[in-house]
Amino acid sequence: MSSITIKEFYQDILGETCPDINQFLNENIHKDIGHFNVFDISEIYSNCTSKTEMPYNRRTYYKISLINGKNKVEYADKTIEIEDCAVLFASPKIPYNYTHLCTEQSGHFCVFTKDFLPTSKIGLEIDHLPVFSPQSDFIYQISTEQFQQFEAIFLKMHEEIKSDYFYKYDLLRNYLMELIHFGQKLKPILPVENTKTAASRTTTLFIELLERQFPIENISQLLQLKTPADFAGILGVHVNHLNRVLKETTGKTTGEIIGSRIFQEAKILLTQTQWNISEIAFTLGFEEVAHFSNFFKKHSKQSPQHYRELLIV
Repeated sequence: MSSITIKEFYQDILGETCPDINQFLNENIHKDIGHFNVFDISEIYSNCTSKTEMPYNRRTYYKISLINGKNKVEYADKTIEIEDCAVLFASPKIPYNYTHLCTEQSGHFCVFTKDFLPTSKIGLEIDHLPVFSPQSDFIYQISTEQFQQFEAIFLKMHEEIKSDYFYKYDLLRNYLMELIHFGQKLKPILPVENTKTAASRTTTLFIELLERQFPIENISQLLQLKTPADFAGILGVHVNHLNRVLKETTGKTTGEIIGSRIFQEAKILLTQTQWNISEIAFTLGFEEVAHFSNFFKKHSKQSPQHYRELLIV
């Protein structure tokens, strides 16, 4: 799946009638510090044509949302209903669906790329932070008082991003880390049981995670999710549960689905590239060429090299 630009991301969610967003992006998109921006939700609703549903497959960047209003969040086999105030920490590793349940929405959100919080600046890898871990319950219920404390930080962000202070992005980075540390002290909202749709949603999210790794376009693009455990970890479910759900909804096990998709990509790479067998095996996640050869023979009854030679002839 090809990546979308951050401008396309904003336009998809907020509509193309938001001059402030376009102006900001035109002025800041090419900075070498990574990307950061902050928005007032009520202003977006009053000035822009915002979608009432934000599909999980548009989550490309990190996002922290301070929410005041009725909303629903669906991810993996969980459904979270937000009645009043909450804060959400989203990362590219956890696809989710976000739906507004009322028109009265307020709060703030900021979006940023991984480059904005490099290890050299914050002392650790951003994905190692608990709120951005794939195992994190990334939506937290907060009180009115806590909402005001979070909002105070967001208001400082709004003020600073408009300033001409030379070191403003260093200051914004500090505010961002303050939000993160504040959030890591909170308790998660308990999910609502919704077993009827959970299975189909888990299946959809699994397929999305699998497909977004393809096509393989260069030999440095390595397959990251290769095993049922890899996918279960991202989706926040037990590997046995994932396997049971996929078996019920597709008739195939998790391993069978993954293997079938890797085999399909292997055939494409063998026929449409000049890469050698070792390079293809490496990009598809096989540490040894022999392992790849055995895998391919299991699915096609012939070796990768023989398959390629037959097509060339």
